[in-house]
Amino acid sequence: MPIHWKALECVFLKAGFKLERQKGSHRTYVRDDCLRPVVIPIYSEVQVDIIQANMRTARMSRAEYFKYLEECK
Repeated sequence: MPIHWKALECVFLKAGFKLERQKGSHRTYVRDDCLRPVVIPIYSEVQVDIIQANMRTARMSRAEYFKYLEECK
């Protein structure tokens, strides 16, 4: 299910990521134990494939994602 970028940002901030930079409509978040940054586009609806790709990059399980998402409400 697509979600607003601010909700997705909240999920990754709760997972320990920090905003590193913003270029145009894309915000880049980093965490020390991740080799690649997570990129969140500033869209009113971030599509599921982007969410899943960021979860893979962060090595985040579905359970963790939904736990953080619930905390962001």
